[in-house]
Amino acid sequence: MPMLLYLHGFNSSPESKKALQTRDWCAEKAPDLTFVCPALPPFAEPAMDILRSLIEQQLPESVYLIGSSMGGFFATCLAEQYNLRAVLINPAVSPGRGLHRWLGENSNYITGEKWVFEPRHIDQYMALDPDEIKYKNNYKVLLQTGDEVLDYRDAQSRYQGSDMSIEQQGDHSFINYHQHLASIVQFLMATPTITKLTP
Repeated sequence: MPMLLYLHGFNSSPESKKALQTRDWCAEKAPDLTFVCPALPPFAEPAMDILRSLIEQQLPESVYLIGSSMGGFFATCLAEQYNLRAVLINPAVSPGRGLHRWLGENSNYITGEKWVFEPRHIDQYMALDPDEIKYKNNYKVLLQTGDEVLDYRDAQSRYQGSDMSIEQQGDHSFINYHQHLASIVQFLMATPTITKLTP
């Protein structure tokens, strides 16, 4: 059975609003999809280890990705590595640049769990950052200009050439996300267009 892998944002959890909306929508509208939303640590290497393990257990069955904020960054890393289709919601772009404010002790927004962020953890994010986007046709990118956390123009530039929707105003949580779920799943499950080059 195809798997829809939802990747929540930095310092969030599977109990985030968009994760729950996606889970409930799939249960009602797409019961042929296995919805999976793992709890991701705020550290790049263990988070990617969890996600790669889930994907490699699933392949060669189809895997589809939805990533929000930092989850969008992880989804990009995975889409580039495994050639997967991904929908990105206000995705983080080259997030290693903006993580210094997290150095020290923090607590999870939802669970309250304490964790400590060190400079080496920023280095891990920077090492993961793809040099380029090779599979532009694999992405649908949803942006809102009112994102108060990330500058939407970074993603607009990074994913140029991909399927992209830019809504005016909104915020980092992506207001009215649930209204996009039908088109999100339709994009993910569509057969990719393959361009044949004439010799």
